[in-house]
Amino acid sequence: MKGAGVTNLRGVDLNLLVVLDALLRERHVTRAARIVGLSQPAMSSALARLRAVFKDELLIRTANGMQPTPRADALIEPLRQAIGQIERVMASDQGFDPEKSVRRFVIRLSDLLSYLLLPGLMKEVALGAPSVSLDVKHLSPSQTIDALERDEIDVAVSMGLEHTGTVKREVLFADRMVAIMPASHALTTGKITLKRLLTTRHLKVSMSPTDMRFADDILSKAHVERDVALNVPHWLLVPHVLATTDYVAVMPGAFAAAVQTRSLVVRELPFTDQTFDWCLYWHRRHQDDPANLWLRERIRTASRARFRKLRT
Repeated sequence: MKGAGVTNLRGVDLNLLVVLDALLRERHVTRAARIVGLSQPAMSSALARLRAVFKDELLIRTANGMQPTPRADALIEPLRQAIGQIERVMASDQGFDPEKSVRRFVIRLSDLLSYLLLPGLMKEVALGAPSVSLDVKHLSPSQTIDALERDEIDVAVSMGLEHTGTVKREVLFADRMVAIMPASHALTTGKITLKRLLTTRHLKVSMSPTDMRFADDILSKAHVERDVALNVPHWLLVPHVLATTDYVAVMPGAFAAAVQTRSLVVRELPFTDQTFDWCLYWHRRHQDDPANLWLRERIRTASRARFRKLRT
């Protein structure tokens, strides 16, 4: 069986994986052909070969254009991870020239950090590397460390990740937790005490370790808890929901400053310890890798620009 598996792999043109990746991204034969530099007939022929290899239609025509089959959907993530790892191996052998590179980096960012950093980061990337692209993933803390260990992502930006010595860490900027609420809320006037904070209803970001660690954990030590009216999975929902409710949300100050409007008020919390660091993480194996070094510097620059803008 082992020998048969090796034979099958050797019989597959690995360039077909690049073709399949383009097809699954574009879901359009002509556009995918343009990306990989093939003619439309050659791309159609490659799709036919892929269907034979995987014994599946992979992409089917519908009223809404070409759609992936369940088998193709299951291939998307493993395929992109495999291509990314191959690209990293090739780049390490050939060196890294950002002006000529077509490298696709994979970065872990939450929606909050994407909102804060991606505009500046993509500007930095476009200035010196016009053909480089980014894939952004939102992973849990444990998944983030596992992905770094397995070389599934190039870098991560997060906070307070527990990791071993194989993962490197660098502080990007300091932040603190604040309260944000509608301008009509009672807590917009007077000092916010712990008692007053607990008498109002809260909007909570259920997937956020930041929200848990710097709000719920602190309250738990005081043997109290928030009255959570609504749990949401993403930070970007918070301003929209607050605009039409009478809830309070606890969030990082950098994000609060970025989304604050005339209808939303930001106030200090009554907690004694609200500060934390947003950090850049990467695996030790890429410590001196030119491509990873370049990406980390772009993230540093985007972080400095964003933090400076928020302070002014």
